[in-house]
Amino acid sequence: MSTPDDTADETFEENRHDQLTSAPDATEADAAPRVDVSEHDGNTRIDIRDDAEVRPGPGPGMPEADGED
Repeated sequence: MSTPDDTADETFEENRHDQLTSAPDATEADAAPRVDVSEHDGNTRIDIRDDAEVRPGPGPGMPEADGED
């Protein structure tokens, strides 16, 4: 178990990885990046990665995802 002093030197990505892989059945894939963040002309853009395992919106088999109404 880590203490606040242990995590002071860890980066955000290291802390994120540790948290997402600490569950009993967690895998490395659970800590895979899901978004890309970039800045353009002072605006922050957040894009869902094409290879993200989990994506927002209706899931497969849902009428909205299949283009059915």
